[in-house]
Amino acid sequence: MITFSLLGAGRIGRVHANNVCRHPAARLSLIYDVDESAARSLADKVGAGVASSPDQIFQDGQVDAVIIGTPAETHASFVEDAARAGKAIFCEKPIDKDLVRTRQCLDIVKAHGVTLFLAFQRRFDPSFAALRRRLLEGEVGTPEMLFLTSRDPAPPPIEFVRRSGGLFRDMMIHDFDMAQWLLGAQPTKVFAVGGCFASPAIRELGFADTAVVTMTLESGVIANINCAMRATYGYDQRVEVHGSQGMLAIGNRYETSVRKFNQDGIGHELPLHFFIERYAQAYINELDYFIECLNTGRQPSPNGEDGFRSLQLAEAAHRSWLSGRPIELSEVSTR
Repeated sequence: MITFSLLGAGRIGRVHANNVCRHPAARLSLIYDVDESAARSLADKVGAGVASSPDQIFQDGQVDAVIIGTPAETHASFVEDAARAGKAIFCEKPIDKDLVRTRQCLDIVKAHGVTLFLAFQRRFDPSFAALRRRLLEGEVGTPEMLFLTSRDPAPPPIEFVRRSGGLFRDMMIHDFDMAQWLLGAQPTKVFAVGGCFASPAIRELGFADTAVVTMTLESGVIANINCAMRATYGYDQRVEVHGSQGMLAIGNRYETSVRKFNQDGIGHELPLHFFIERYAQAYINELDYFIECLNTGRQPSPNGEDGFRSLQLAEAAHRSWLSGRPIELSEVSTR
């Protein structure tokens, strides 16, 4: 039985708490949140205790693993504290929005020899996993072009955007991870164009809310990501991989597959509203995988280095957008 504790009782924390409690080989002992009422409300629902401070969790010898679902700017410090305490770590992305700070954190994790899993949940979605498996099996020959569409139903609160580091570092980082994972190669050159159409407040921060990134991978494949913080029709998540012998694609998911046909046209429901609904099974699968890794001694993937590489691409894209020129990945410092 693996004993977990949870940092963060917000939206993603609630998902992870419920998934720990449904697993027969896991238990949730303590929950901490700066909002004690939120921690207590969630703890009451799942039968866990409430920690008065993060240190209570890190110093608890009964806790085997820590789930970090707090705001992004706290991740690196909590990862380091957990590593020093010898806890296995399940951390939401990103470790930090700064490359140097991320590398410092990963050096501490390595020095203490603990397990670190970075929760890029899309890898554990059944459709994404099946697409990758079929790519590796050569169903469409040699991949030539990858297209990733990622659009949210509405921009997040402005304070979240301010803390997040912007669209490239927060939202598109999932797509950077997907591109590398699906194609098994790292981009070498990044070119980004963007604008701000949905939120004047985001424009005032100096961030984009809409962007297109084109990348050349070391394998020669061309990858294209289009990302928007506003899609009036809902959460839009699609993938196409065009190869020498065909194409594989993933579409949106819907509450049901019912379609309506009449004189006005053909239609169906809007896509599932947002990432919690769209990736519900992926969140279950990634926790199951993490527990399996802990029980077998297997090193998990994605790990901290995967997160670092995706953040490196995000930094390159941000620089490209600001400068109006392609950025070689070699230009982005890793220290």
